[in-house]
Amino acid sequence: MSKGLFIIKPVAPAGHVDAGEPVEGSLQGEATLKRTLTARHLVLLGIGAVIGAGIFVLTGQAAANHAGPAIMLSFVLAGIACALAGLCYAEFSALLPVSGSAYSFSYATLGEFTAWFIGWCLVLEYLFASSTVAVGWSSYLVSFLTSTLGLPFPAALAQAPIDWNGTEFVRTGAMFNLPAIAIVAAVSGLCYVGITQSATVNAVVVAIKVAVIAAFLGFGIQYVDPANWVPFIPENQGPGKFGFEGVTRAAAIVFFAYIGFDAVSTAAGEAKNPQRDMPIGILGSLAICTVIYIAVCAVLTGMTHYSLLGTAKPVVTAIEPFPTLSWLKTATEVGAIAGLSSVILVMLMAQPRIFYSMSQDGLLPGLFGKVHPKYQTPYIGTIIVGVAACALAGLMPLNVLGELVSMGTLLAFATVCAGVLILRYTRPELPRPFRVPVAVVLCPLGVLACLYLFWQPFTEHWKIFVGWTALGMLVYFGYGYRHSKLRNGG
Repeated sequence: MSKGLFIIKPVAPAGHVDAGEPVEGSLQGEATLKRTLTARHLVLLGIGAVIGAGIFVLTGQAAANHAGPAIMLSFVLAGIACALAGLCYAEFSALLPVSGSAYSFSYATLGEFTAWFIGWCLVLEYLFASSTVAVGWSSYLVSFLTSTLGLPFPAALAQAPIDWNGTEFVRTGAMFNLPAIAIVAAVSGLCYVGITQSATVNAVVVAIKVAVIAAFLGFGIQYVDPANWVPFIPENQGPGKFGFEGVTRAAAIVFFAYIGFDAVSTAAGEAKNPQRDMPIGILGSLAICTVIYIAVCAVLTGMTHYSLLGTAKPVVTAIEPFPTLSWLKTATEVGAIAGLSSVILVMLMAQPRIFYSMSQDGLLPGLFGKVHPKYQTPYIGTIIVGVAACALAGLMPLNVLGELVSMGTLLAFATVCAGVLILRYTRPELPRPFRVPVAVVLCPLGVLACLYLFWQPFTEHWKIFVGWTALGMLVYFGYGYRHSKLRNGG
């Protein structure tokens, strides 16, 4: 039984991949994913996934409730953990240029059972994150319509029918979150049509929000008061509330802001030259986003005292006291709408490709592996993910799944860091176009950093996470274990 659970998928050396070459696991004559993405596409996909909820939503809340101006240090800590994981992702995605992200990497190093567990955690990351961000997108859109354009929007159609007050679910009196459902449906339709079209639209959206962020930094720095940075690390006021403990707690929260850079690896099966382009896409997008986050945090907490930033719109909150920047407030709202849209786009692109890889291995039903004969996208998986995300976005409150998303991602990151080191010893002969430097040191550090951040929210949400894991085990043993192509010799 144990041997069957941890059976390892053979690793084929990565050779040169030409555009249009079939993705692994496909049968002769079947429609396959199309290799069309360049390094530039991949960098923009990474930026599109990362720059969004972190700047426009989470930064202010983490500063106001946990870290104060030291939120900049929280982003550094989270960025270090991501950089360690990013190096490992770069090596793996160049070595194994396939769809599936951490799931595929785990299958090749730690065995099928671990791969399934990580794949199930990735559902938390992509599916639930896209729904969570869609709720935030809805809030910014409604604010823009009402405060800027003067167009009232019915409250009953702008929020979930239930909310979480910290101990139990309560009724809100609303029907459903219509804007959140609408954006998920629209983005799902775009993903259905094709990967190239999705990447092109994403590039335009990224340009808009980066321009808005640059404007905020350029004009906002003129209104920075250094007194707002004192004390830089406020005195500890209890568990996870300020002090260095608050800085680490905030790091676990803002880790949500980095979720998505690994989504670049899910597109490895569609990259023209994955051996060169994947490391550039992953590490390039991560480096750019980290610098942007730290700069925004500095200006944000410098313009307004950190205690006032605990809103759903911290950037707008920082701008509001300055009448001369009213135009920037409107531009920021537009940038937030665009920024969160691109996050949803990349998340909804990634999840069907995780399911695609799992289906190719027999761990999920074959319909998840169906590729559209015209658009060459995993269209059935895209429809299923879109419908599920619409339901979550329309009916669930924003504060329920946020930290669960970070938990699932951190476990996936830790597994990838461990997998790189394991594969160095079990398959040293494999050609590695990109290698993690000093892997014997950096890989364990990556594992420890990710697990440390994972532990912060796990202490509060362990029951929910264990329940989610138990559901995944039922699916695996009810279907995946018996239909595994690797175990059955397929």
